[in-house]
Amino acid sequence: MPDVIRIDKYIWAIRAFKTRSEATEACKGNRVKVDGVPAKPSKVVKVGDTIEIRKGAIQFTYRVKALVGNRIGAKLVPDFAENLTPQSELDKLRAPVETFFLKRERGAGRPTKKDRREMDQMWDHLDYNAEDIPDDIAYRFGLQDED
Repeated sequence: MPDVIRIDKYIWAIRAFKTRSEATEACKGNRVKVDGVPAKPSKVVKVGDTIEIRKGAIQFTYRVKALVGNRIGAKLVPDFAENLTPQSELDKLRAPVETFFLKRERGAGRPTKKDRREMDQMWDHLDYNAEDIPDDIAYRFGLQDED
């Protein structure tokens, strides 16, 4: 095991990024923090440091348990880094995809201002926890139940 290791190499080794260059770019883009301070790619990591990595809308948090010089298998990652990411952040990974296609008649062209307002109203009233879409909204946009 090495005595010191660069942050970009460490976050690549614990499989937070697929490539070392992705890890380096994340550091350069201020998406990686060590103990709350933005880290340059050459920042040296030590045991006990807390690493925060912003990937999209999710903020991953790790604590360094041991240093590792080379990329390791996924099963060995918990031996080198403790995942402290809160469950609320991990739930964002399972968020439903909020897109679907609305049926429009062929040749109808772009939606009018009125159509756009109705679509926006539908999005505002859409409940992602509900089992189905209200019949009046489904009828207006050509959505059918799969009963």
